[in-house]
Amino acid sequence: MGAICLVNLVFMFIVPLAVASKENGKSSLSTYIVHLKKPKGVFAQAVDLDGWYRSFLPVTIPGQRTRMVFSYRNVVTGFAAKLTAEEAEAMKRKEGIKSVWPEKVYSLHTTHSPDFMGLQQSLGFWNQSNYGRGVIIGVLDTGITPGHPSFSDEGMPPQPAKWKGKCEFEGGCNNKLIGARSFVEGEVGPPADEEGHGTHTASTAGGNFVKGANVFGNANGTASGMAPLAHLAMYKVCGAGCSESAILAAMDAGVEDGVDVLSLSLGGGSIPFYMDSIALGAFTAIQKGVFVSCSAGNEGPSYGTLSNEAPWILTVGASTIDRSIAAVPKLGNGLTFDGESLYQPNDFPSTLLPLVYSGANGKAASAFCAPGSLKDVDVKGKVVLCERGGDIGRIDKGQEVKDNGGAAMILMNDKLNGFSTIADPHVLPATHVGYETGLSIQKYINSTMNATATIIFKGTVLGKQTAPEVTSFSSRGPSLQSFGILKPDIIGPGVSILAAWPVSVENKTNTNSTFNMISGTSMSCPHLSGIAALLKSSHPDWSPAAIKSAIMTTASLVNLGGNPIVDETNTTADIFATGAGHVNPSKANDPGLIYDIQPDDYIPYLCGLNYTDEEVGTIVQQTVNCSSESIIAEAELNYPSFSILLAESGGSQTYTRTVMNVGPASSSYTYEVFVPTGVDVSVKPEEIVFTEVNQKQTYSVTFSRQKNISLPFSQGLLKWVSAQHDVNTPIVAIFE
Repeated sequence: MGAICLVNLVFMFIVPLAVASKENGKSSLSTYIVHLKKPKGVFAQAVDLDGWYRSFLPVTIPGQRTRMVFSYRNVVTGFAAKLTAEEAEAMKRKEGIKSVWPEKVYSLHTTHSPDFMGLQQSLGFWNQSNYGRGVIIGVLDTGITPGHPSFSDEGMPPQPAKWKGKCEFEGGCNNKLIGARSFVEGEVGPPADEEGHGTHTASTAGGNFVKGANVFGNANGTASGMAPLAHLAMYKVCGAGCSESAILAAMDAGVEDGVDVLSLSLGGGSIPFYMDSIALGAFTAIQKGVFVSCSAGNEGPSYGTLSNEAPWILTVGASTIDRSIAAVPKLGNGLTFDGESLYQPNDFPSTLLPLVYSGANGKAASAFCAPGSLKDVDVKGKVVLCERGGDIGRIDKGQEVKDNGGAAMILMNDKLNGFSTIADPHVLPATHVGYETGLSIQKYINSTMNATATIIFKGTVLGKQTAPEVTSFSSRGPSLQSFGILKPDIIGPGVSILAAWPVSVENKTNTNSTFNMISGTSMSCPHLSGIAALLKSSHPDWSPAAIKSAIMTTASLVNLGGNPIVDETNTTADIFATGAGHVNPSKANDPGLIYDIQPDDYIPYLCGLNYTDEEVGTIVQQTVNCSSESIIAEAELNYPSFSILLAESGGSQTYTRTVMNVGPASSSYTYEVFVPTGVDVSVKPEEIVFTEVNQKQTYSVTFSRQKNISLPFSQGLLKWVSAQHDVNTPIVAIFE
């Protein structure tokens, strides 16, 4: 369920885990996150810190289990503990306590994708970055399958000397998978992957080369992660859910262990940064030079549905690649349409079969092919058109058709999902088609007493010129926590992605496979985590903000056909769907200019969000006095994009940006502006000139709202152009 596979409907809720129940008139124990005021000085040893933490806990009777769940040392000052609701309230009143809240539970949100993004063996960026050699990617997920060939250490260098992590597998780890730990409460044993999600994401980020990878004969080729020679460390944080306390403990461990990149394909919706444990852990990580990449969420296509919005996190949306596993529906009138299915039977008849609409009886449950809904519908030996939705998984709909004797299923999208389709491992011959296609098929059924159809299975098809397309489930901006920061930052491959899967997996057609093809921003996130590892290997002196800048300012704005990227409506995707655009790894390695941000630069930004001194201090892990800071507007942060709020009578707004030259020592840039509708834009100076590498220059942009604008927002682009580089800075104007 959920973003693990998007085979069923995607969900992404924050669930308060610690709503205490009443037992015998007393509250039961639940897990709470406790943040403390940072003490002066440093504890000499972890045991001293633990002792201080335990001094805040209620006194326990002999024989009672310890209340401490996790003790945090690196990313926050605090701990997770078992408390009753009454004890939690009492603890809030203790001296030295900043906050106490019940932990939340977050949800989880490739043979061809490297080639699709221009990564080829022995050539280009992979060569220049040494395939990520020496970089450590820490993955927070459902665990890992250590014996999978994607985690072979053939050709791998030794573990880096800085590595301090642990391996909890009985047989040990190797030079590819150098660390593996479980933080799932109550789980005994190593961080084995029972879901498959963690194995998939880890191999996408840093899996080794595996020849002959395929899913049930489809998408055959050599599989690899984005950074095939990077080291991997798995931190298992998800069991029945992904608990906040475990996520924070894993980030704490990853920073101490020495990871270079943290990859989190999970999240929990929009929440203030000072209450968001992922944002808190990520801030301390970037202070230590660790890059943090997170999935944007699977709640699209509605606006304002993002997770992981903090500006120090790379927030990754999902798009398609140019590969499809084609299953073409052919109607009795000769019309054919595009469709997809991972299940590709060799023996499905090419002769036309009777075609029926499951909802012809007027019942919504039947239209959705809900379990038990087709008992009294004559579908035996027929091709059945089912509608997507109704809180029923796509594969489950096919199971209902199969259970009632149906020969095949055509699954049509609802209007919300539009043209976005997914190749699923269906349990019977099937194809997934877009909404407009579904309407055309319904129209054909209604036009004749003898509607017929078949499905032509064409297998793997490459070269779709409209790729990449933003998929319907990818969460959209704007950021509800900070309108002055454009989110998502970037999009990357996240639909029908082939990657490693536990070797025991067997799909419902009784065919074994060690790879699987699934979809979600869970899949796009590790693509970017791996690319960040490549950039870290190629540019070890770059900060996390510099790496993010390089990714964003070099992103592609057009598809393979040279036209603007589209979304599930088959029209141009807007900036809240694409962010800066689709990642272009090779260009990111040579961006020309970068927008850098140091950790302390976020303090005046956070004060500008009207956070209290204590709330800002919780994030940055130091004492803060906002009244003494040069507070800045959100859009003034040196971010590689502009997101501005323009009131009808607000006058002009001027913002500065500082760029650093990482291209040729002697270079000059002039600007081009693609002006957002309804906005006047002026840029100063007209040219920025550099005479040395790492030299910085500052420019300013003034935005003014035009009169009589009724749009909710408009978008544009500022491009700095030199003889060798184009540096793109996206602009969105939100009209208040």
